[in-house]
Formats: sequence, C-alpha cells, structure tokens
Amino acid sequence: MSVLSSLPAGTFNIDPSHSRIGFSARHAMVTKVRGSFNEYTGSGTIEDGAGSLNIEINVASIDTRSADRDGHLQSPDFFDAANFPKITFTSTSIKDAGSDKVVVEGDLTIKDVTKSISIEFEYTGTATDPYGNARFGFEGASEINRKDFGLVWNAVLETGGVIVSENIKLEFEISAIAAVPAVA
Repeated sequence: MSVLSSLPAGTFNIDPSHSRIGFSARHAMVTKVRGSFNEYTGSGTIEDGAGSLNIEINVASIDTRSADRDGHLQSPDFFDAANFPKITFTSTSIKDAGSDKVVVEGDLTIKDVTKSISIEFEYTGTATDPYGNARFGFEGASEINRKDFGLVWNAVLETGGVIVSENIKLEFEISAIAAVPAVA
C-alpha cells in the first residue's frame, strides 16, 4: 500500500515543538557541524492520493550551539537575515516511492535564489497522542550545494582545504498533526 493512499485526506500542520529542521556541513574538512532552525511553520495537504507541502523558516532562529557562528551565519557573508529573513520550501509534486517512502519535489528559496530540490521522506508512523491529536511522522533529507543559493563565503586552510564544505545536508524530522476544523 502506498503512503499517500494510506493517509487520511486533510490538512496537517507541522508541530515545531516535536519536529526538527536542521542541517550538517563539513567543517575544516575533518568534522561535521550540525545546526537547526528553531522557528518555522509548515503544513501539508493530502487529497485523492496527492499532496502538497509548504515550509517557512525564520533565518534568525539558526542555532549551531555557538553564538558567534550563528551571528556569522546570519550576516551578509551567508544568509543575510536582515535582508532575507525567510527560507521557504514549496512542493511541486509528492510521489510514492515504495511502501514507506515518498519523494517530495519542490522549490527551495534561500536569499533571492530559488532552486528545485528533491527530498526523500520515510513515513515513520501514525499515533494518537494523549491529547487526542492524530500525529503522522516523517523523516527526510536532501543535499544541496550552498553556492547555488549565493552562500559563497569561505576561508582557505593552510592544508589547502576550506573551512566550510559546499555540500550541505538538509535534515527533516517531522511530526505533523491533523488539523481539526474550527467549530462554527
């Protein structure tokens, strides 16, 4: 059975207190630095075996566990949060890709650059939480080249490498709650 046909029709809102939108990048060519965005909204819809997904991220909420690095990432060297405060993703298609997987194609906008990307999500299950909310779990990842989005700052190391890798892994751990229609 496909993931899309097994989910109920409706709107689903990402629960940011039980989800994570993050990234990892190679630092100094020897280790990975991981970070996340602490403020974002997102929703998706499922209807007739098709779906959509929209996410909006507050750039200033970047958190790499280093205030200095976070400040540098918010600066014009990278995200230029003052002029480009949001990162957005808008799906263009969602397709089943096996019994527990979906592939979401869509447009990612960072700064003033929009590029098509593909994110493969694994459906991790459904549960009803103690408050009666129907929850649906998805985990996914995609790799982008940050330079494609105008994030070009770097520093050359003595050994010939660079301080920040070009390839960035985007990471999504999503707990979505079925939206309950307002009572009239």
